[in-house]
Amino acid sequence: MLRNRKLASPGPEVFLALGRINQWIAASGSADSRSALTGHPELLEALGTGSVPLLNDDDGRPLGPGGFLEIFVGQRQPPAAFDLRIASAEAPALSFALAELLTAGRPWRLCREAVLGAYPPEKAQRRERFAAVMAGQRDFEAAELESELLDLKSTLAGLGAAGDQELSTAQFLTVLRRKAAQLADTTVAGATSSELGAAIRQELGA
Repeated sequence: MLRNRKLASPGPEVFLALGRINQWIAASGSADSRSALTGHPELLEALGTGSVPLLNDDDGRPLGPGGFLEIFVGQRQPPAAFDLRIASAEAPALSFALAELLTAGRPWRLCREAVLGAYPPEKAQRRERFAAVMAGQRDFEAAELESELLDLKSTLAGLGAAGDQELSTAQFLTVLRRKAAQLADTTVAGATSSELGAAIRQELGA
């Protein structure tokens, strides 16, 4: 929520909690040490889906409360692993790449149920927006795509392409950017007549 700017006015306790948890993960985040958190099931569940500490790029030390606060108010740049900002100009290409990735290039009508079944959010408005992007009817805006990254990564895992533990959110964004670059290099406008002919014959089963 902090990274996706969904905390409009967080109090000091938010940064204190984030810093302490991050330092705890770095120091003693093993499975055995989590027995001390048995009274906090939501925290245990969150740690189970990903418990890699956020480290400073310069010295490799885990961020504390002050570090999180400095990032939030803009006094320092976030570490690379935390920086998932998406430029407005690249959002359409990433939306196209996302649709191609999750549908495996198939027509939306043929994979709609499977893809929507793997998409975690239950709110109707989000599901409708996601379906429209998958169908090519609209693109995610940059801020929308940033806020969706965790659930989109889970969608990919739900489709059997990669497990949540195999791919970090930053790595998932990198995959999208590479996919977008590949699609940009293989557009119809840039294809030769022989390449187009081969693609058409393949589609027709010739």
